[in-house]
Amino acid sequence: MHIRRAGAAALLIECADEGEVEAWRAELWRRRERGELAAAEVVPGARTVLLDGLTDPQETAGLVAGWAPPPPAATAPGPLIEITVWYDGSDIPDVAAHWGVPVEEAVARIAGTELRVAFCGFAPGFAYLTGLPWPVPRLDSPRPRVPAGSVALAGEYAGIYPTASPGGWRLVGRTDAVLFDVRRDPPALLVPGARVRLPAA
Repeated sequence: MHIRRAGAAALLIECADEGEVEAWRAELWRRRERGELAAAEVVPGARTVLLDGLTDPQETAGLVAGWAPPPPAATAPGPLIEITVWYDGSDIPDVAAHWGVPVEEAVARIAGTELRVAFCGFAPGFAYLTGLPWPVPRLDSPRPRVPAGSVALAGEYAGIYPTASPGGWRLVGRTDAVLFDVRRDPPALLVPGARVRLPAA
């Protein structure tokens, strides 16, 4: 773990791997809830955690350097969210072929795996889900428009498009779940640390 300044009011914690990111994310959220960390935002990334809105980044860096999050295996599991999926995406045959299995087995793999929200980005409500042990290459060229609710895979991640947008991920299905709603608290259905299952409709 390495801590460095990121602008006038932020720190960036650089982590060794995804497990360390999740451990720090959980620990920092816990300390913020207890009033031990005065940060407006604690934002996990693929290999980093950003602390933003700090009044004294140098003092906070000293505090964080003295903390030790529990090992990833000891981190309390997040809430479990189930999102029903129709596995009729245009790329599911290609995903199955890449994995060397029939389409039915590819669907069973995705639907039967418990995923976790590692971090959010790209668009409001878009969560990067980890846990699938079978990576999938991105498309060579992105589609100009991916429909909202599309369930997709790329690299080591799964994700669900909250709104229609361009995208280069492999489409495996669709859902009618609302991923982002400003009238909801929190607006995003999927937040870092949450566990996610994608059962077949």
